[in-house]
Amino acid sequence: MEQSGHKVKVIGHKNPDTDSICAAISYAALKNKVDKTRRYEPCRAGLVNRESQFALDYFGVQPPRLTTDVSPQLQDVDYRLDTGVDASLSLRRAWDLLGERNADTLCIVDEKNLLRGLVTVKDMATAYMDMLNEGILSKADTPYENIVDTLDATVLAGTVAGKRVTGNIVVGAGSGSMMEASISKGDVVIVSDRAESQLAAIEGEAGCIVVCQEAKVSKTICALAEEHGCILLSTPHTTYVAGQMVVQAAPVRHYMVTENLLTFTPHTPVENVTKVMASVRYHYFPIVDGEGHCLGMVSRRNLLNLEKKRLILVDHNEKSQAVDGLEESEVLEIIDHHRIGAVETEGPVFFRNMPVGATCTIIYQIYKENGVTPEKAVAGLMLSAILSDTLMFRSPTCTPLDEQAARELAKLAGVDMEAYAQAMFDHGGDVSGKSPEELLQTDYKIFTVGGTRFGVGQSICMSDKNRSAGEALLRPYLNTALGKQGVDFIFYMFTDVPTSTTELMMAGNGAAELVKRAFDVETEDGVAILPGVMSRKKQMIPALLSAIKAEQP
Repeated sequence: MEQSGHKVKVIGHKNPDTDSICAAISYAALKNKVDKTRRYEPCRAGLVNRESQFALDYFGVQPPRLTTDVSPQLQDVDYRLDTGVDASLSLRRAWDLLGERNADTLCIVDEKNLLRGLVTVKDMATAYMDMLNEGILSKADTPYENIVDTLDATVLAGTVAGKRVTGNIVVGAGSGSMMEASISKGDVVIVSDRAESQLAAIEGEAGCIVVCQEAKVSKTICALAEEHGCILLSTPHTTYVAGQMVVQAAPVRHYMVTENLLTFTPHTPVENVTKVMASVRYHYFPIVDGEGHCLGMVSRRNLLNLEKKRLILVDHNEKSQAVDGLEESEVLEIIDHHRIGAVETEGPVFFRNMPVGATCTIIYQIYKENGVTPEKAVAGLMLSAILSDTLMFRSPTCTPLDEQAARELAKLAGVDMEAYAQAMFDHGGDVSGKSPEELLQTDYKIFTVGGTRFGVGQSICMSDKNRSAGEALLRPYLNTALGKQGVDFIFYMFTDVPTSTTELMMAGNGAAELVKRAFDVETEDGVAILPGVMSRKKQMIPALLSAIKAEQP
């Protein structure tokens, strides 16, 4: 099983935009070229929006793998990859396996490797107490092959394949007449070298005769055993030892536990596993896949070697925007262009934060610093991210560095930048077939200041048609979204690129007053017109934060 420490997830924020998606892909590609000691995997913490999907489809790149939680799971633990054992396995062989595996529990599986039960050392101790039960082999439906294996026996007469014990265990002692009186049809009779005892067992219709200490058996006895359908075995053990050992031939299915099994899957959170382990006395627990196939066993000791998942955060550095389980992972790097938030790390990390329009602008600079030319598709994705975040260089967040990077990347990608940008924005602004919730979550972030929690979303619109359709879809949903998300306010920016204007839709008690303090504009019917406001990061969020802080004591 691959150890999590050899793999690093490169991941953007929740509700990822184009910069977040493309930054994860492009930075993972770079890291895989310059660092061969680890494998870097691009991931995403939410659904891919239409604009991002257009870019991915245009350049023929698969979306990053969806990862909504990086809390440790059992698949991150170096658990025991033991295979299960067949239910017909003898108690003796089961005991040997426990010793070889240094465990106290075995998984019992069927021919398809589906978990059917568990057998533990405690269950075996119970089995050994059944030594006084002379009918235990019959009751347990014991195959004769198990007796041969358990007693290290050799077959002298008869066929054992497919046959099972139907009688009691009888240890032969005394005269022939005494033997005849104690033997019933189908019994397993353990005898010494006395021919009269062997003959008495055959005449008593024993199912099997075990001759101890490899004593010589006459051809006549062998022939009679064949004639009567009696299995004749020879074992090197004494009569006493054979009598003690034969009960160990019983199959484990007779003693296994089949009800209320405590099982986990590779995706079970380690936190849940720890809680279960603390509540019961078992030491080992089976791990199964979604269909019930046995994969292995996990113990408390395995959890001590847990390695946290390793992450590189791109396009964000605030915990509220990060993938769930961040606090249980190890952050190695942060590449971002937003304000510095509140992600705490256990140790120093590589943190690159620059006041540019897009994270991919920073990543392109790192490519050049490492002397690596991005492949055509990767260059196209980085171009898409810069065009998206800078609104084709119209956003106040745009810098000369962004525009220079975009023009260089357009050449590497082999596209007409203006025509491509128009097509990408048109596709991203299309709301047909979307639900109000999907539209809200397309590019949406939650922020916290003091005791106030608010969300801000944004749609980039190149046409009045797309903008009007989006507003009509979202307007009746905002108040419902407030309750679902547990936020004080929701603000949604419909940013019209041709006119460089944002129509800000809002919900929440006091939202209009907050916008008035932030932008000195009036709100009409839940919408404020904000000329020149295009950037959520540089214009919207700072203004709202300042207005909220001004009202807090």
